[in-house]
Amino acid sequence: MKLTDIKDNEGARHRRMRVGRGIGSGKGKTGGRGMKGQKSRSGVAIKGFEGGQMPLHMRIPKRGFNNPFGKDYAEVNLGMIQKFIDAKKIDAKATLDHAALKAAGLARGGKDGVRLLAKGELTSKVSLSVAGASKAAVEAVEKAGGKVEILTVVSATEKAAAKKGTAKAAAKK
Repeated sequence: MKLTDIKDNEGARHRRMRVGRGIGSGKGKTGGRGMKGQKSRSGVAIKGFEGGQMPLHMRIPKRGFNNPFGKDYAEVNLGMIQKFIDAKKIDAKATLDHAALKAAGLARGGKDGVRLLAKGELTSKVSLSVAGASKAAVEAVEKAGGKVEILTVVSATEKAAAKKGTAKAAAKK
């Protein structure tokens, strides 16, 4: 037996220290919170408070812009489509649309559809039905003998605006 091998029996030491359970425990009376004051009481929420000075998160300038009307596309590269065709996860003979690409695991998210990008190489003849595509991607698909159909996508906000507009037009009549 060596000194480095000595350890307590299993269950002799508790993982969690129970505070406020008498002075004999070593963490009694104040429970390790010191004396009086706001921090010794429960319900303290002063993270980021700097004693009345303007907090750091408010001093730093704001950057960026979130466009409320921006489209949310699932971006799919031609190289990945070819990879999935080679792995037989996608049927190249069928028309590939958002549902087919999503089912294969290629298109993640994209509330407004799929946008086709030209990264990678496409050798198979495929027919794609997507919400958007780059010029280079369309050229690459057509060069491989396939075709790209670009759908006109109406987003949820546009649908709501159109619905509101028809309701106003009906009310005027």
